Amino acid sequence: MKMLMNLPAMAVLSAISFGVHAQSVPADITWVSNNDEPLFASPDAVRGGTLRTSITSFPQTLRSVGPDANSGLRHYFMDGAPKLAQRHPNTSKWIPQLATSWAFDSDNKTVYFKLDEKAMWSDGEKINADDYLFMLKYYRSKDIIDPWYNDFFTNSISDVQKIDDYTIAVKSSIEQSQDALMVLINMPSNGFQPRPEHFYQDGKDANNDGMVDNFVRKYNFKSEPTAGPYYVDKVKKGKSVTFKHVGEDWWGYSNRYYQNRYNVEKIRITVIRDFDIALKHFEKGKLDYVDLVLPEYWHGKSESKGYKNGYIQKFWGFNQTPQGAGGLWMNTAQPLLDDINVRKGILYASDYDGMIANIMRGDYSRKPHGLGFGHGNYDKVDNKAPEFDPNKAAEYFAKAGFDKIGPDGIRVNAQGQRLSFAITYGYNAWTPRIAYLKEQAKLAGLDFTLNLVDGSSAFKYILEKKHQLAFLNMGSGEIPAYWEYLHSDNANKPQTNAHTNYSSPELDKLIEAYDEAFDQQTRYALSHQIQDYVTDASIIVPGYMVPYSRAVHWRWVEYPQQPMTKKTEAIFHPMDIANFWINTDVKKETEQAMKKGKTFPEVSVVDDRYKL
Repeated sequence: MKMLMNLPAMAVLSAISFGVHAQSVPADITWVSNNDEPLFASPDAVRGGTLRTSITSFPQTLRSVGPDANSGLRHYFMDGAPKLAQRHPNTSKWIPQLATSWAFDSDNKTVYFKLDEKAMWSDGEKINADDYLFMLKYYRSKDIIDPWYNDFFTNSISDVQKIDDYTIAVKSSIEQSQDALMVLINMPSNGFQPRPEHFYQDGKDANNDGMVDNFVRKYNFKSEPTAGPYYVDKVKKGKSVTFKHVGEDWWGYSNRYYQNRYNVEKIRITVIRDFDIALKHFEKGKLDYVDLVLPEYWHGKSESKGYKNGYIQKFWGFNQTPQGAGGLWMNTAQPLLDDINVRKGILYASDYDGMIANIMRGDYSRKPHGLGFGHGNYDKVDNKAPEFDPNKAAEYFAKAGFDKIGPDGIRVNAQGQRLSFAITYGYNAWTPRIAYLKEQAKLAGLDFTLNLVDGSSAFKYILEKKHQLAFLNMGSGEIPAYWEYLHSDNANKPQTNAHTNYSSPELDKLIEAYDEAFDQQTRYALSHQIQDYVTDASIIVPGYMVPYSRAVHWRWVEYPQQPMTKKTEAIFHPMDIANFWINTDVKKETEQAMKKGKTFPEVSVVDDRYKL
């Protein structure tokens, strides 16, 4: 179906007709619900309290799509919001979310979903099939200014059809296995979630010619109703965002897998631009937890006076989550970086292993490939990141014409041009890491300069393709995504994830074949070929992995006896597994003890059941 792309969102989208009552459900299909998988939350959980946390920069938008949306609070609005189904975090079977059951058509393209009739938007409106029809119109509209979603919901999702008010059919553009179809539809970051048609349908944004040409600006700080447990309650621009729980009658609690999760009443996220200042706020009791993934903080600042007195506790839990693409992305559209010899030299001149050992205390591990790790058979087993070798780097730099050493020890070419590139990054805490890379690169005659851009602004800078080198790790689903990073359709375009700007017709063909492959073994083989191609192209220096969640928290933040699941990324993130809670009685006890000088035993918990 061809979308009328010049019709804007959202006031006139309802004029476009999608597959309403287009078909019936085949009589011979089998419905699946998987309602008997093990639970991973605790019946000891209690509801209530305000979780106080922080963010380093204020989000540039409350939209979950469009310019600047791929950062900030996106996890609250999209990645962590309910989909139709999700993987069980330990058994990996599909379990219900907004759908109660699903079934597969014999065409290997279509999945039918029965929607939970109890599901409601946070403003009290029912969620039904029409919200999914509107979702397709929303994502296909050019007015959201988001090429990735335009493409995905046109070329990967061919249609969404309404069978009845609470049954839909979702059609893929190509034949895929049943599991691959479920991944395609329910991947956390792909945005396949209903959109509240009633929120946009009043037409107030239409100008005189019936167009809506200001969607991005109009909805920049307007929050949609949500299907999830928390909605935006208060926004203090530049200062804080507060989310509030929908309440005890949130529709999700009728789903057994949602019970005893999302227990806090409010989430107050305060902007604290410096992490050391945030840590001081935490130690004063103004924040309830602080993630201490960074080794320099865990090994140097986790054992505070509050910890010694038992008021503050330590937690370290390991996971088995897929690791996304990333490390040092080379923007091949920038001068010199279009030369493969320069890129190969940078690969061997970037001492990530030394950085991990010396700056990260050995806590992190190296990605074997720039396109990620932890994707099972999609990953080539013999992938190995290049070792630091300044002599080999120097050989490649010489081939690129940088065969002389300047008075400052940095290589120059015949034109007197120095071999120097800026590394763009977003957090001051990363400065020692990049400074280490800078010092080691000098051994190969390469100069790295540090370009620190604050928080979410750094990602915007990279999306706009202004960087030379980007120090950046991306998230990942369980199946590696290649099109968004590597296909020529995204190169040299702003607001895409093609951070290398690399373009190759041969690679395009491999990616297109990978996306279209039905046979699983063929898909694995194509994935390996893509990884080999990227290795040969030398466009990403493989970065590091962090296979754990680590935090310090006040003792009133509690969790189950087995707190981690295989897929828990952040133990205290309120939109992750979220099986923790705030014990207000323990909070009162702790505050009284602090006033009286009473102490408690030190507590440091390590959950290593899922340590690889």
